[in-house]
Amino acid sequence: MKNVPRPYTLVAELTHRCPLSCLHCSNPRALVPKWREISTDDWLRVLDEAEALGVVQVHFSGGEPLLRLDLEALVARARALSLYVNLVTSGIPLERARLEKLVRAGLDHVQLSVQSAHILRGDRIAGKTGAHATKRKVLGWLRDLGVPFTLNVVLHRENLGEIDAIVALAERYGADRLELANTQYAGYARENLHALLPEAAALDAARERAAFHRTRLAGAMKIIFVKPDYFGDRPKACMDGWARSFVVLAPDGTVLPCHSASSIEGLEFWRIDAGSLPEIWARSPGLQAFRGEGWMKDPCRTCPERALDFGGCRCQAFFLTGDARNADPVCARSPHRAALEVEKERARVGSLQVLRRGRAVSGLPERLTFSPRR
Repeated sequence: MKNVPRPYTLVAELTHRCPLSCLHCSNPRALVPKWREISTDDWLRVLDEAEALGVVQVHFSGGEPLLRLDLEALVARARALSLYVNLVTSGIPLERARLEKLVRAGLDHVQLSVQSAHILRGDRIAGKTGAHATKRKVLGWLRDLGVPFTLNVVLHRENLGEIDAIVALAERYGADRLELANTQYAGYARENLHALLPEAAALDAARERAAFHRTRLAGAMKIIFVKPDYFGDRPKACMDGWARSFVVLAPDGTVLPCHSASSIEGLEFWRIDAGSLPEIWARSPGLQAFRGEGWMKDPCRTCPERALDFGGCRCQAFFLTGDARNADPVCARSPHRAALEVEKERARVGSLQVLRRGRAVSGLPERLTFSPRR
């Protein structure tokens, strides 16, 4: 097929299994069980075909990719293909000896997530006692072994006031990059919107502190503050455009443009048993659905910024309006902007439950509290 863009990144979601149950998890509600995960041989073939397609880097992610016992073999194959290899992990479960093996196999970079700079709060958000202490141990190993790493913190109502402490944590362990990523409300995060959505004033204060530290640490640490869509007036170029630069492979081998796309009803995505990755990338109906500009309706079709934001997030448009072809309601020019305000009002009403990876919990965990805003 002519004019099919070449992806530069493969996001390899090795598993949906995870030892944590974070409130802000954006994985799809319909998680792939272990018995449906594709095999080591399948993943090795995908890596070969991804390199042939033009991919230059691979992110091994999940769920928790450390739960795949073949991770070292996959890292080694990616290194043999001269791909840049990044591990996106919670650090649980990880031993120093295994980290050393992964580095020897060809691991270039680690993105390690933490939920807070504080032990008790980190464990509450993650839903696992001892998680934060383990993460600090892994940070120490990364520092001692000289492994380049990004510290990733998903920001929300519970930890938004921690910017100074989070930066101090990143400095202490020598992070190369700090990603302060405000929650994207998909999957479980959307179900827990009432517990996660911050006040606008708290968001502004966090942005100011991040900017201060970005200037202070220029040349020593790169600090990225990813704005939350729900408080903007222009959408982001989600995944750099639908099926344009990123190819995502779900644990069952489904080829997607982003990890949430399978939540959009009515789209047909192919699995790797339907053909080679290059064939699927070019011909899959789901990948073609919003690639380019032909699908756009007004106001996106005639918007001078359409080549910058590609109409925004298709998943968000579907979640908020029921039609993935609509302009992302985050955009002030969208005729569906009111849908965003309705969603934010839903959060203000509050709830007595949160959802953690398939189980509803009555009442919020100790000290993870909020006052319903009416």
